[in-house]
Amino acid sequence: MIKIYSTPSCVYCKTLKSYLTSKNIEFSDIDVSIDEKALEYMVKVSGQMGVPVVEIDNNVIVGFDKQKIDELLKI
Repeated sequence: MIKIYSTPSCVYCKTLKSYLTSKNIEFSDIDVSIDEKALEYMVKVSGQMGVPVVEIDNNVIVGFDKQKIDELLKI
């Protein structure tokens, strides 16, 4: 399961979601601008407030790190 913690105004979040969609990879999009508990969790696991934060099989990636995402998804 892939979780993306994002906000509607984040350009990198949109780019990341478009990239995953183009690869036919399903993900759960969590809007931390309206979900306070998700925001608290995101900060806890990533250590920062910046988005996007991607969680892939308990691996946390801060930002749109395409190389790391491809590596974890084996694409």
